[in-house]
Amino acid sequence: MMAAVKGKNTKPELAIRSALHGRGFRFRLHRKDLPGKPDLVFTSRNAVIFVHGCFWHGHDCHLFRWPKSREDFWREKIGANIERDRHQCEALAAAGWRIGTVWECALKGKTRLPFDSVVDQCAIWLKSDLKTMELKGDEARATV
Repeated sequence: MMAAVKGKNTKPELAIRSALHGRGFRFRLHRKDLPGKPDLVFTSRNAVIFVHGCFWHGHDCHLFRWPKSREDFWREKIGANIERDRHQCEALAAAGWRIGTVWECALKGKTRLPFDSVVDQCAIWLKSDLKTMELKGDEARATV
């Protein structure tokens, strides 16, 4: 069953890619030479964007619920994903990359943000010098 779950080219990722490309941003996809193979890599802006699914990356939002079956398996798997994400972001930051994260809950569910607002905030962040950006349902945060 899990073989059917896509790790790249998901609907949220395709929507963000299409919108940013339409606004004139050019990027590379899933560069294997970077930690975590970021979904979008903006080489000229020294920035990457990850589009994370709330379940698979253990986001604390209404879209994430711990499964009732095989609890130990899921806690270990999702915990490892969270730890891997942290290490990959540290490695990217150490290499001088700016890191943006768009959470699935920013794009769907009861706390979603207007899609144009999500794309606007990504575009503003890409044009800025801010080091990080995190967009999640009902909230957006960018830091120096």
